[in-house]
Amino acid sequence: MTQQTVIVAGAGPVGVLNALGLARAGIPVTVLERAGAVVQSPRAMVYHWSVLDGLDRLELFHPASRRGFLKQGYTYRVHATGEEVSFGLDVLEGSVSHPYNLHLGQNALVEIALEQLARYPHATVLWDTEVQSLSQNADEVRVVAVTDGTPVVLNAPWLIGADGARSTVRESLGVEFEGHTWPERFVATNIRVDLESHGWPLTTMLIDDRYGAIISKIDSTNLWRFTYCEDESLPMDSVTERMPEYFDAVFPGIDDIELVAYSPYRMHQRAASTFRIGRVLLAGDAAHATNPTGGLGLTSGLFDTYALYDALAAVIDERAPESVLDDYARQRRAVFIDKVNPAASANKKLVYHSGPGAELDETMTGLRRLTSDRDALVARLMFPKTLETPSLVPEVRA
Repeated sequence: MTQQTVIVAGAGPVGVLNALGLARAGIPVTVLERAGAVVQSPRAMVYHWSVLDGLDRLELFHPASRRGFLKQGYTYRVHATGEEVSFGLDVLEGSVSHPYNLHLGQNALVEIALEQLARYPHATVLWDTEVQSLSQNADEVRVVAVTDGTPVVLNAPWLIGADGARSTVRESLGVEFEGHTWPERFVATNIRVDLESHGWPLTTMLIDDRYGAIISKIDSTNLWRFTYCEDESLPMDSVTERMPEYFDAVFPGIDDIELVAYSPYRMHQRAASTFRIGRVLLAGDAAHATNPTGGLGLTSGLFDTYALYDALAAVIDERAPESVLDDYARQRRAVFIDKVNPAASANKKLVYHSGPGAELDETMTGLRRLTSDRDALVARLMFPKTLETPSLVPEVRA
């Protein structure tokens, strides 16, 4: 096994991209993943324009865009009335390098990144390896894991916990996961159907307090993501029995919908009380969890990644003091608490809890304004860029 300098717990996009960034910097890294392969269940699939520069730096943007597709438009539709408001990222052309979003299942991005990671002999991925506990001293972190039923102990000077909202790394540190859990259950479905031929835009935020949903095309094979929410008290084992009601209400007259995959899950608005304990750093859902309305969870996780691998590599190479890791922990937590958390909560309220009334009327008035007020539209579309943390490494900033 490679003698690792950094252990990364979790082979989702945050874990694998951190590993790739470190490996490209010449840092020996080992990724531990409890699953036997890349998880294929429906998860995040929209990459805001603001994170694409970071994918470009990792040489992932072009292969990812070839496998997925780029698009500029957004549509908000009121289910009860059929009113639509549409606008697009074309207004950013000439002012940003990537004036479009990328659509691609996060599993596909991970697969592309793993292909790149495999080029580095000092990078290792251990599948079927689940972290059980960890401890640390002034010099290293000791990880106890189980691989194929056999206990294994790994040591490294640094550990990145990117093992999801139920992070064993975070729990082993005794770090509080502060916030709340929503009373609804999200149901993310991948469906295969030609919605474009039925007049559906590539991305629709369907506004309704019963049938609110996010509907977005994933790839060129007519695979779409349809995400709705239901009462969490309803039985989990009968989710599929209730799906036809949602399909019939949202897609009336479309009877050729193929359910490819689905994933019911709880939604949280939570953040770790700290993103750094000694030689252990948290990133992505292990550090913060948000409902996915608006795609801000993946966006903030990728911005964690870009800041973290850059700073950690500089600390390891003695190009920066360890204090930059405290800066990482403080700044990334502040971005989530002050920006991501309230914005994602407001997005959820709009899409899934807006019934007829004065509040919805006011919201729609604001959305209509975006079609005629260029400055207001640009300000709205620039919001994802405010979630970025510029490089914490002095020479990179210069």
